[in-house]
Amino acid sequence: MEKPDVDSIEGLSPAISIEQKTSSRNPRSTVGTVTEIYDYLRLLYARIGRVYCYGCEREISSQTVQQIVDQVKAITEKTKIMVLSPVVSKRKGEFKKELQELRKKGFVRVRINGEVRSLEEEIILDKKFKHTIEVVIDRLIVKESMGKRLTDSVEIGLLQGDGTLVVSIVKENEKDKELLFSEKFACNYCNISFPELEPRLFSFNSPHGACPSCDGLGTKMVIDPELIVPDPSLSIREGAIQPWEKRTSVNFHQMLESIAKHFKFKLNTPFKNLSKSTQDILLYGAGDESIKYIYESNDKTQYYSGTFDGVISDLERKYHETESASAREEITKFMRTLPCPSCNGTRLKKEGTSVRVGDHNIIKLTEHSIDH
Repeated sequence: MEKPDVDSIEGLSPAISIEQKTSSRNPRSTVGTVTEIYDYLRLLYARIGRVYCYGCEREISSQTVQQIVDQVKAITEKTKIMVLSPVVSKRKGEFKKELQELRKKGFVRVRINGEVRSLEEEIILDKKFKHTIEVVIDRLIVKESMGKRLTDSVEIGLLQGDGTLVVSIVKENEKDKELLFSEKFACNYCNISFPELEPRLFSFNSPHGACPSCDGLGTKMVIDPELIVPDPSLSIREGAIQPWEKRTSVNFHQMLESIAKHFKFKLNTPFKNLSKSTQDILLYGAGDESIKYIYESNDKTQYYSGTFDGVISDLERKYHETESASAREEITKFMRTLPCPSCNGTRLKKEGTSVRVGDHNIIKLTEHSIDH
């Protein structure tokens, strides 16, 4: 059905006409997307929507170079500051190419995982660990006369950081305070940066707007902790963690002993009696925390330092990486289809659901009936 060739129609109640055809059962289709009503809503939110930080609920806005300069100049005089641009944020790799490009551009310092280092030295990063790299644009002492130099540094920093800039307030015996600024949208309280408002930010069919965890479907096959530990009255030794029942090697049990020793719990304690933090470590891992593993065999003792992923994190990785259908089928025994925990079933990234018109984000608005 073609759209009518008119400028406006008044006095008619809303109506929806959809061509009758065989259903494709596309999980991405809704009445809103099929009738193109949702396209107009996306445009509305991109043009007049107001951005609220999903961390603290404060309304935020984009900032000009002058506004950023004014905020930095408001810092107490004689305070040491560093102007930095983000290069890499919490990603694994060696980043030799990125560091070499910074050298070619004439930069002399970078901050890697919180430590300022010279680009003249050879920098070797462990590709197995996540790294945060920021290039140092300038180092300043706050004073009235720094206006021109600060403005130039802010402009260079925003250009280098694709519109995002970090100002680090250097403190002698305390942790440096970080201020995040953005030409786009950024919350200085939570250090969260938001992209420019575009219609595609509100589309769950676009990678720019879709929740990265569920790819915009709103549901996800997730590993259910209750299926991992069906009987929490059992201890680890008694087989409380179901996927570990078949792991009978000596090395595996020595690994568990090392983990128990590091986190100070006993393997014969019922799972339900373990602390919540210990349960979470066993299920989801200990992040980047280094653990000392001890392996004994043939009168030899070996020591190894490494991380621990946890049973759920390990199964999730294997589920997405394995090419074996049987291995994936085995893992699905511990999975259920649930609303996506990242987006709570909204299908959108947090940035998309943080934009409101009035008191409603686009998801809440589409939940209303036409009569409403």
